[in-house]
Amino acid sequence: MADRWIPYTFADGFFPPNAQHAGFDVDGDSIFVGRAYHGNDLLPAKVIPNKQACYVAYGGEEIFKDSFEVFVPPMVYWEPASNGEVPPFAVIAGSTEHGEVLYCGRVSHDGAMTPGKVQQSHGTCYYPFGGQERNSPIYEVLVLK
Repeated sequence: MADRWIPYTFADGFFPPNAQHAGFDVDGDSIFVGRAYHGNDLLPAKVIPNKQACYVAYGGEEIFKDSFEVFVPPMVYWEPASNGEVPPFAVIAGSTEHGEVLYCGRVSHDGAMTPGKVQQSHGTCYYPFGGQERNSPIYEVLVLK
């Protein structure tokens, strides 16, 4: 079964019930896996329905997106990884304008578990948090079972 990305805006109203949960924000709100275009890059995103917010990490910033896709997967799990490592069958969540594949990762930060993009060439997972693009060499990768 192939993975599925569902186009979505908060104006659509009903949030997909089987969207992939990624973690929790510092205030306890659920965060889901998404992706959105920024320029010519298709970037992994964090989607927070209770805040009607979707953010990507790019160029040192946390950037709001109002049009995005939500990941509604087959069976998946989170696998620990670090330093640009990506396990077999990792979920491809996007790519840079230069064609580099970006994988769906997540990071624990200040009591939150937040999704981001694993960029192998940089050896890190970039994630949007607190208005900034942050990064961590230690992360988890979303993998298809």
